Amino acid sequence: MTNLAARLLGPLALLGALLLPLTGGCGGANASNSVGKTFTFPIRGAGPGSMDPVRGSTTYDNQAVCHVYETLLQYKYLIEPVELEPLLCEAMPEISEDRLVYTFKLKRGVLFHDNECFEGGKGREMVAEDVIYSWKRMADKDVDTKSWWLLEETIRGFDEWRSSQNAAQTFDYDSNFEGLVALDSHTVQVTLTEPIQRFLYVLAMFQTSIVPREAVEMYGTGFPRNPVGTGPFIMDPDDWITSKSLDFSRNPNYRDEFYPNEWGPAEEAAGLHLAAGQKLPIVDHVRINCYAQDQPMWLEFRTGKLDYAQIPAENFLDAIRKRTKKLTKEYREEGITYHQVPLLDFIFRGFNMDDDLVGGYGEKQKKLRQAISLAMDLAEFNNTFYNGQNIVYDGMIPPGLDGHPDGHFCDAGYTGPNLDRARVLLKEAGYPNGEGLPVIDYYTSLSGNSAEQSEMMARQLNKIGVLLNPILLEFPQLIDAIDKRQARIFSFAWGSDYPDGENNLALFYGPNESPGSNHYNYKNDEYDALYESIRSMPPSPERSAIYAKMRDMVLEDVAFIGGMARTRNYLGTRWIRNFKPSENFWNWSKYIDIDESARRNN
Repeated sequence: MTNLAARLLGPLALLGALLLPLTGGCGGANASNSVGKTFTFPIRGAGPGSMDPVRGSTTYDNQAVCHVYETLLQYKYLIEPVELEPLLCEAMPEISEDRLVYTFKLKRGVLFHDNECFEGGKGREMVAEDVIYSWKRMADKDVDTKSWWLLEETIRGFDEWRSSQNAAQTFDYDSNFEGLVALDSHTVQVTLTEPIQRFLYVLAMFQTSIVPREAVEMYGTGFPRNPVGTGPFIMDPDDWITSKSLDFSRNPNYRDEFYPNEWGPAEEAAGLHLAAGQKLPIVDHVRINCYAQDQPMWLEFRTGKLDYAQIPAENFLDAIRKRTKKLTKEYREEGITYHQVPLLDFIFRGFNMDDDLVGGYGEKQKKLRQAISLAMDLAEFNNTFYNGQNIVYDGMIPPGLDGHPDGHFCDAGYTGPNLDRARVLLKEAGYPNGEGLPVIDYYTSLSGNSAEQSEMMARQLNKIGVLLNPILLEFPQLIDAIDKRQARIFSFAWGSDYPDGENNLALFYGPNESPGSNHYNYKNDEYDALYESIRSMPPSPERSAIYAKMRDMVLEDVAFIGGMARTRNYLGTRWIRNFKPSENFWNWSKYIDIDESARRNN
C-alpha cells in the first residue's frame, strides 16, 4: 500500500538535532556534477527500501519509484477532488456494460530507459506483454512482493494461476490464464472476477508500474537497486546512498508528455496554469535528501538547500501566525509560499491480534486492549506534537471518505481518556492496577519526534499501571518486524492509496494478514464476508451502512488505537514554480520548474 501507503508519526524534537551532520550535498554523481535545473526535496525518514515497484509498500518507496517507473493511469495534477487520467495508455479503458472486461490501448513509442540489459544498450519499446509480465511478478512469492493484495481475487484465473505456479518447481512467466491477455502488441484486455470498484485506482498505484523482463532477469537480486523503467527520470545505482540521498537525471528519450491544460479556479489564481503545454519533465535533475530527524531538514530549507519542506511541529509558530494561520511577515517577505494539504490519513497504534498477550478475541483480551485505548489521550498528542491541527476520530476511515463517522466519533469507539473506565476494564482483564501484566514492547520509528511521542504514551499508560517498553527502529526495520509479527504494539501512519474507505477497510481483511497490509492480523469471518461484498459495490446508502458496520466491528475488538488525520504544512521557496504539493500521489516532480536565477540571488 501506499499510497499508500505508511508514513511516520510527526516531526522531530529539537533536542540533539543540531548535533547531527547535514545531508545536503551528499548526493551521487549525476546531480553533483550536473548543469541545468535541479529540484531538491526531502524525505522525512530513511528513504525507500527498494526501487522495485512490487517490493514497495511505503510512501518512501512511492516517492522514489515514481521518478523512474510509470503506471497505466495517473491522477490529474491540477484537478480536485482527485480524478484519474491515462499515463501509459492512449485513453481511459473501454469497459464492458457488466463492468467485467477492461480493454487498455497502450501508447506507442514509449521506450524503456537505455540500459545494458537491452541489445546494444538501447531501451526498447514497451508493449502489452510488459504489462502482463509486470503484474505477474506480483504473484511470485520468490520476489518478496508486498503487493499481491492489490490484485488478489480481482482478475479471472489469476489466483488459481498464482497457486499453481508457486507450487511448481519453477515459476513459468510464459504460461497464461484467461483474465489477462494481450490482444495485440499494444492492447491489454483484463477480465475481472466481479465488478471490482477499486480496480482503476489500483492501476495508478506505483506497485503496478511496468518493468522490463530483461532488467529483472539480468540483475536478479540486484534489480531493486538497478531501476529500469519508462519514467521521466533515470537513476544510476551509484546515485542512491542508502538512508541519505537519491539522485535522478532527465530521461533523454522520454516521449512527448506535456504540462496539463486542465485546472481549477484555485490553481489558476495561483498561476499554476501558466506552464500549460510545456514539455515534461521541466527540470534536469531531481535530488532527494533523506532526514531521520527534522531539524537538519529544516535548517537546510532555511538556508536555501531544499526547494520545499514540510514544517516541523516545533517550528510551526516560527513560520505561521497562531491567530490568523497565515505566514509571518518575515516569511512572506522572503517570497515563501504556504500550502496546507489535508491528508487521507490514519495515524494509529496497532495491536498484533496473533500475539499471546495483547492479541486474541476472548473477553479478557478485548478488555485489556479496551483499557489501553481508554488510557490514551490523543488530544494531548495532537496539541503537543501537531499544534492541534489533527482531526482525532474513531475508526480507520479518514475524514472526507464514506464511512467516516459523523462528528468524527461513534458509540463503538474506545477513545480516551477515561481512566476510571480503563482501570475497571483492566481489572476485569485480570490485571488490577496492572498487577501481573508484563512490560509491553512498543515498536515505532526512529525518526521525527517518535521518541518524545513514545515517552508520552508510556506516561499515559502508566496512569493505569500498564508499563511500556518503546523500541525505536529505522522504518524499513520497523516494517520488517511488524511483517514478522514480532511487534506486540506498533505505530506508523497509513495514507489512503485511493479515495475510497474500502482501501482502509482492506487493512483488516483476514487474507491480507502480515506480511500483507493487514499488519494487525485481524481475523473475523463476518467482517471478511462483508468486505468481499463491498468490493464490487458502487457508492450507495447500502454500501455506506456496511462501511459503518465494519468500522464498528473493528472498533469493538480494538485492533488499534486511533485514528488521527493530519494537515501537512508545506513551504515552498520563491524560486520553485508549478508547486502544488499532494500526498495522494507522488509523481509530480515532472511538473516542477526551478528559477535558478532567483535561487542564485537568494
